[in-house]
Amino acid sequence: MPATTRERALEAAVELLGAEGVRALSHARVDRRAGLPAGSTSNWYRTRRALLGGVVDWIAERERADFDASAMPSIRDVGGLIERLSAMAEIQSGPFAARTRARYALFLELADDPELSEPLRRQRREFERWTEQIVVAVGVADPVPATRALMALADGLLLHRLTVDPGLDIRPAIERAVRALAERPGTTTPTPG
Repeated sequence: MPATTRERALEAAVELLGAEGVRALSHARVDRRAGLPAGSTSNWYRTRRALLGGVVDWIAERERADFDASAMPSIRDVGGLIERLSAMAEIQSGPFAARTRARYALFLELADDPELSEPLRRQRREFERWTEQIVVAVGVADPVPATRALMALADGLLLHRLTVDPGLDIRPAIERAVRALAERPGTTTPTPG
């Protein structure tokens, strides 16, 4: 099914934000990038604030669709957690890199605007809950701080890959962190041989 004018505008806005940052966002630039007639974006979003809100909602909506927890395979061991986190980081810094950059730019720009940033924050909380459930399922002690540590590591790796080193192999860092968090005092986690 072909994308609607609104969807084309929102996708173009995400690409624009991901490539040039929040300051570059304007109705006219979105129209040009989407190949839409002048004024198309403003038909959907009358103000820049409304456009920002639309983009925030769109990113959260797309991420929910792309990372639907109910459609993901069950993760029951440390190896599965390493695989899933590594795969998600690869996708976020690969095919979805523009969206990831746009999300980071919006988080920074909208930090003092709880109304506009709430859909992004809500999406983040959902992803944290999902990750915590997996951390519990694989038997990691202290799942809340472990989840926060993994989320912070993933954010750092993504940011580094998107800004400094596009070829960074992120799996070793994720594997080391997950295995360290999975170790219980007095035990060691076997490493693949």
